[in-house]
Amino acid sequence: MNAAPADQIRLLDVQALDVRLQQLAHKRKSLPEHAEIESLNRDLAQLRDLLVAAQTEESDCAREQTKAEQDVDQVRKRAVRDQQRLDSGAITSPKDLSNLQHEIVSLAKRQGDLEDVVLEVMERRESAQERVTELTRRVASVQAKVDDATARRDAAFEEIDGEVASVTKDREVIAAAVPADLMKLYDKLRGQQGGIGAAKLYQRTCQGCRQELAITELSEIRAAAPDTVVRCENCGRILVRTAESGL
Repeated sequence: MNAAPADQIRLLDVQALDVRLQQLAHKRKSLPEHAEIESLNRDLAQLRDLLVAAQTEESDCAREQTKAEQDVDQVRKRAVRDQQRLDSGAITSPKDLSNLQHEIVSLAKRQGDLEDVVLEVMERRESAQERVTELTRRVASVQAKVDDATARRDAAFEEIDGEVASVTKDREVIAAAVPADLMKLYDKLRGQQGGIGAAKLYQRTCQGCRQELAITELSEIRAAAPDTVVRCENCGRILVRTAESGL
């Protein structure tokens, strides 16, 4: 394949821009904010699970407290009715009076036991409410950190994407001035060789594979016409000759 020396030099410019695009892609993918956001989101998910559990416990305690208070109220009302019957004097039978007095005593004990249950449930509910408050605060704090890291990541994205657009435009302009067959070969080799399709021959060394060329290969390159597109025998990349090639 033949191409004017100037076109081969332009290929190095295209290569430099492609390397920059690779660097920008890597930079975008490896921003420290990615790991930061991932870690924060894991923490946030755990905290939200704990918050849901605390809220569920508080809700369960609320229902349990309501039920216990209703039980206390029922026992209290029954005790009041029994006391009123006792005080009314309507019951004259000694046995009935004894039974009623015994029931009033039993209801008082039952009421006391139920009130203890209410207090115990109230303590558990208060503890759950405190956990809900604390976990809500922690969730908000971590969410704020996630939002901050996301904003920093998005700002970095915007800067990187802006440079990508600029570099891509420059590449399109320069690539348009390179013969299509040479660009086709370059793109093919770039895909096969880790993103480097053309390299400068500098001081008898291929800058693509960093291998010094053999004497016989250097002799062949010296004998080649200036418009001949030469390839590195070691890596197969396009070798671009310049005044610094050491030929």
